[in-house]
Amino acid sequence: MTDLPALISAFATLFVIIDPIGLMPIFVALTKGATPRHRRTIAIRALGIAALLLTLFGLLGEAVLGFLGISMPAFRIAGGLLLFLTALDMLFERRTQRRKDQSETAMDPADDPSVFPLSTPLIAGPGAIAAMILLTGQAEGALGLAAVLGVMLAVLAVVMVFFLAAGVLERLLRETGINVLTRLLGMLLAALAVQFVLDGLADFGFITG
Repeated sequence: MTDLPALISAFATLFVIIDPIGLMPIFVALTKGATPRHRRTIAIRALGIAALLLTLFGLLGEAVLGFLGISMPAFRIAGGLLLFLTALDMLFERRTQRRKDQSETAMDPADDPSVFPLSTPLIAGPGAIAAMILLTGQAEGALGLAAVLGVMLAVLAVVMVFFLAAGVLERLLRETGINVLTRLLGMLLAALAVQFVLDGLADFGFITG
């Protein structure tokens, strides 16, 4: 895992699964109305938590879920159900309304999207966790493991770049564009959530195809 082709393959795998480009408009929708400073804080916190989660699962692998008695299919289903709740908030603008009721300098910590849904399941979701378990399982020795973790951090750094550019996208879209985008992404997130659940059920053998 220390040779260049293997590192490029690992980077591409995590990049496609985490999808920094696709996360940027979702980040805009979830942080709508936030100040640049607060948006930056959310991004840093979300990426920090995601890095810790991916590192934890990369180092301990399936032993973590096994110790807790949780299978990966069950993890996918749980993540899908939680993500579906966020999609409903975006579709019906409940999150937006809560933000309008808050002052310009303070936000309800419970409404902070950095932990959920940004860090998990959007960044450190079942796919990214499974990829980390697979990549670290293929790594040889401490150097190979360090290389995989370095690739993961590089992908998260790319995510940070896109998050920091979110303000530009928000200014281009303006209020109407953001509202339309929020509802559209709510539909996409709902579909993604259902897919998580279906994948989990398929792994359990309840559905086929």
